Amino acid sequence: MSDKKTIQLDVSIMGQPYKLSCKEGEDFALLNAVNYLNDKMCAIRDAAKIKGTDRIAVMAALGLATELLATKSPEGPLSGLSMAEVKQKMLEMNADLDQALTPQEKLF
Repeated sequence: MSDKKTIQLDVSIMGQPYKLSCKEGEDFALLNAVNYLNDKMCAIRDAAKIKGTDRIAVMAALGLATELLATKSPEGPLSGLSMAEVKQKMLEMNADLDQALTPQEKLF
């Protein structure tokens, strides 16, 4: 059993406040992850002029998943691609998301 107590952190991602919980002593790693995610999401927002936090979050998640898979398997789905090619694939995925989500925006 762990004797560490749970603590709460107030953070901001793309200007939105969040209250996160973690075990005592894990706060530094969590804050690093928050900063990394915030930087990725802001870069996507600024570079691609994507509207909607949900789309930005999906694009950031795809980018982070790609990074994770690349570290797990050198022969992953994007192995051998240059960073420019990976970015192009992400732009294509964003276009697919736009096409799929645009009709839903008209519902609200």
